[in-house]
Amino acid sequence: MTAADEPTRSVEIELKFDVDDDTPLPDWSALPGVARVGDPEPRELDAVYLDTDDAALARAGYALRRRTGGPDEGWHIKGPRGADGGRVELHWPLGEADRVPDAARAELASVTQAPFLPLARIRNSRTVWYLLSQAGGVVAEFADDHVTTRDERRGVEQSWREWEIELAPSAPADAAGRAAFFAAVEKAALAAGGRAAASDSKLARALGH
Repeated sequence: MTAADEPTRSVEIELKFDVDDDTPLPDWSALPGVARVGDPEPRELDAVYLDTDDAALARAGYALRRRTGGPDEGWHIKGPRGADGGRVELHWPLGEADRVPDAARAELASVTQAPFLPLARIRNSRTVWYLLSQAGGVVAEFADDHVTTRDERRGVEQSWREWEIELAPSAPADAAGRAAFFAAVEKAALAAGGRAAASDSKLARALGH
């Protein structure tokens, strides 16, 4: 693998909530370590997810997508969830729309070498707010998502609204600190009218899981 094939690696640790279309935004002022909330940033995201005909990636806990829009547009692989609830995410540039990067195929070769076919399309009108520390570091990223999906194999379309809050570089580094932070997030989200997410991911919900 050449240097150009090396992906950007990150660990995604987040909490999700289902909300109604008219649910007001939460008050994040009581979150530990958060001094202020940044300005809203609208993003239009469009992702196509792929898997083998027998769903080998999903069965192994992986997701493969090509997404346009937003600062991290490109090809992504999300791995299985770890003990802390986080998922390792690998990222490559967009490249060709109909060609999975060779480096991404190599990463998944131990799971499957079968052809990848369209699984679902997920379009998301997202507004993001950065939750900032006193020093200006990003503690977490809050996203208000209006989602429209299509299960490409069943032809089923859905739409819903949800919230995501994902830890960022200035988030607590220890397990106890992360637990306290997410407990405060849950309290604020539920107080605003949010509900615990019924599905583990947008892809799972799009596929009826």
